[in-house]
Amino acid sequence: MIQVTRKDSKESTENLLRRFNRKVQQSGLIAAVKQGQFYQKPVSKRDRRSKAIIRQERKNIKLKKIKLGQR
Repeated sequence: MIQVTRKDSKESTENLLRRFNRKVQQSGLIAAVKQGQFYQKPVSKRDRRSKAIIRQERKNIKLKKIKLGQR
């Protein structure tokens, strides 16, 4: 659990909030929560690679069509 306390009584709320946000970002807590937000079926490395290649090829075809003015 991340805790942030005031350095002194004169520290503004904005500074306190900024320090808290920085600590949360550095801890990687938000990334971990977002990653676990949706369930993903376990897929083999080979399948992931092949799907990524297909996605990249489709993207390249789409960009090529846009450049040629076909879309």
